[in-house]
Amino acid sequence: MSEPATLHHNHRDDTASKLGMWLFIFTELLLFGGLFVVYSVYRYLHSQAFHLAARELDVFTGTLNTVILLVSSMTVAMSTTAIRKKDKRTTLLLIAVTLVLAAVFLVNKYFEWGGKISHGLYPGSSILDELGKGDTLFFGLYFFMTGLHALHIIVGMVVLGFMFVFVWKDKITHDNFQQLENGGLYWHLVDVIWIFLFPLFYLIT
Repeated sequence: MSEPATLHHNHRDDTASKLGMWLFIFTELLLFGGLFVVYSVYRYLHSQAFHLAARELDVFTGTLNTVILLVSSMTVAMSTTAIRKKDKRTTLLLIAVTLVLAAVFLVNKYFEWGGKISHGLYPGSSILDELGKGDTLFFGLYFFMTGLHALHIIVGMVVLGFMFVFVWKDKITHDNFQQLENGGLYWHLVDVIWIFLFPLFYLIT
């Protein structure tokens, strides 16, 4: 009698855990959704300045980072499939690949930011002050929104790092993988946010 009750209790915990993660994702989408609205309003008010400022961004780097995140979203999803098939080694490998791809994304973003800062295209710089309000708003939003996204990448890497350790120590197994699944959901959120950021800043002219 006790075993079914235990199974039912675990199932209820898993459901609550997944619901909690979806609620968290919803609040994050509201946050970025609000920022997208702010961006859209300012772009409408300063369309010419935003158009010219966007040309200063490196479309190749933005595209490369988009591909990197899409592949990492695939590898983290595959890791959940692998653990369900009791393939611990492949699960660990796929999580590791996801972490490497995330690191490459951040390195690319570091050099991209560095390039903009070296050219004086950052909030508070004298160059932006001379260019006017529209350019200041564009790069202010660019650094804030991509910076906030980069912070989410770092948090996601920490989460996936814990998932790697949990799989390694058999705390996550084929019949107890909800934590890995939740970590994957968070990583997909990071990917979806970038899918919106990329065209807003790099492609729409």
